[in-house]
Amino acid sequence: MPIATTHAGSLPRPTELDHLYASRSRGEPVDEARFQALVAEATTSVVREQLALGLDVVNNGEAPRESFLTYVRERLSGFDGTTRRPVMADLTEFPSLVAMKRAQAAGGQRVSPLRPPACCGPVTYSDPLPLQAEVDGFAAALDAGRRSGIGWASDTFLTAVSPGLVAAAMDNRHYSDDDGYLDAVAEALGAEYQFIAMSGHILQIDAPDLAMERHTRFADRPLDDFLPFVERVVAGINRAVAGIDPSRIRLHVCWGNYDGPHNHDIPLADILPLLLDAQVGWLVLPFANPRHAHEYRLLADLPPSMGVVAGVIETTHNYIEHPQVVADRIDRVLDVIGDANRVQAGTDCGFATFAGLGDVAAEVAWEKLRSLVAGAEMAGR
Repeated sequence: MPIATTHAGSLPRPTELDHLYASRSRGEPVDEARFQALVAEATTSVVREQLALGLDVVNNGEAPRESFLTYVRERLSGFDGTTRRPVMADLTEFPSLVAMKRAQAAGGQRVSPLRPPACCGPVTYSDPLPLQAEVDGFAAALDAGRRSGIGWASDTFLTAVSPGLVAAAMDNRHYSDDDGYLDAVAEALGAEYQFIAMSGHILQIDAPDLAMERHTRFADRPLDDFLPFVERVVAGINRAVAGIDPSRIRLHVCWGNYDGPHNHDIPLADILPLLLDAQVGWLVLPFANPRHAHEYRLLADLPPSMGVVAGVIETTHNYIEHPQVVADRIDRVLDVIGDANRVQAGTDCGFATFAGLGDVAAEVAWEKLRSLVAGAEMAGR
């Protein structure tokens, strides 16, 4: 039986578009007409590339967003100023690695993951127009791909950030307590979740907070402080997706999409029981990277109603996985799940989660996805 292929969301953007996003994020003026034209061109191009490769479940590559997180500054009210995000605990343990990364990033044009805005007022979903434009642009790109004869996908998805990541990454300077802040963000993002679902796309909620925040905001706190945070976020997500068919929802959980030691990552076993409470049909989990490749065994705990998009392509190095390696990784997951209908092959994370910030060259990223499709075909046989 063929194994469906997909990916985790962000795909390489044109360099000029990266630079414009970086300028906009710093509050600098840009040529709006040129910016919008580049967004449309990038969306059309990234959809064509996915269709040409033969990916089964495709998206818009997040081309209309500066990042998977800070795009909310354009859609949600209440955010301004700057938050100083803590550096991941695994990086601070190795100062020479931090110095090396700073030297590599010097002078680069990128949207910073460590300087998101802060919550300075009431959070509401105040501007639906950017999402409407994103949905319309994606539809146009899909239509152009079909009319050109390149091919078509069996399904589509759009991503949206977890309320927990917004609440963890963007300082609360308005609400009386963090629970109230999280609830407000969940309610606001619920409008986005519902709109994506009503547009006919699979909703993917990007929730690295459910794992990564253990070694970020909760790095100096006990595990018993972090697990209740995961529970509250999952409860907020469940409220926000009420009424959406769970089979049309993917929950993407990871430990941070960066090239680092990851020796402070919380084990999947510690959080998986809480993730299973999410009212979603699919978990998107990374199993290609060397820190979590062994945890596919835990998928035996998934209920029959839940499937997995297994990360079988790593997204922070420039090795191109051999298709047989990809097939072997898929086969291991199939052996545990026992049902090919509940397994899709994907990537560990996105290739360009923040504009201008990525470890994998664009051409290499596309070749990795080519190996993903070839490996899935081998596994299906």
